[in-house]
Amino acid sequence: MLTVSTPCCLRRYGEGVPAATPYHHGNLGQALVDAAVDAVREQGPDGWSLRDLCRRVGVSHNAAYRHFAHRDDLVAVVSAATMTRLVETLEERLARVEADDPVLRARRRLAEAGRGYVDFAVGDPHLFRLAFASAVVRDPAPAPGRDPYGVLSRVLDDLVAVGFLAPSARPGAETTCWSAVHGFACLCIEGPLRDAAEAARAAELDHVLVAIDRSYAATTGAAVGPDDLRAARPG
Repeated sequence: MLTVSTPCCLRRYGEGVPAATPYHHGNLGQALVDAAVDAVREQGPDGWSLRDLCRRVGVSHNAAYRHFAHRDDLVAVVSAATMTRLVETLEERLARVEADDPVLRARRRLAEAGRGYVDFAVGDPHLFRLAFASAVVRDPAPAPGRDPYGVLSRVLDDLVAVGFLAPSARPGAETTCWSAVHGFACLCIEGPLRDAAEAARAAELDHVLVAIDRSYAATTGAAVGPDDLRAARPG
């Protein structure tokens, strides 16, 4: 049973107090989550134990037990925090998309969601693996729509609303998009694209995004241009 009373925050890579700093007072639950995040980033999803984290934080195993009875309890919280950070990343990327034409804007938002997803995976590969490979139930569970699937669903609904994606092609579109982009992300973090230069990786991803865009255009006969899906400007 978890006893962390407030949602735990996921620090971006390099933020916050180093994991080696001893814990003195305050929110021990959050301190253990921070230590777990650092351990995952350094050693991978499976290379650490709850006792290891207690040594990092400088507390007894019994003290940690008051917050996390088992390693899986802590994994659940870190996984949930990772998913929350991924959703925030996607929403930040979507907010940067600009286009006067609502159809073009909706199409670019789908492409930018794909780019944001892959960039997140490449930037934090071990946490990405933990979040998607974990068999434990995330705690806390995300609010309805506050997960990557929900973000993608809203973007796809927008494509239908502006007349680019036919309603008959809408069912199951999340699986098509997510499978393509998630598979590409895995190629980048543990497959043949893991050593690719950033520009080369971006170009390959654009091929995937353009293919998805063209397949959706075919459902309504919409016209498309060669540079329609250019990346949004950094914020």
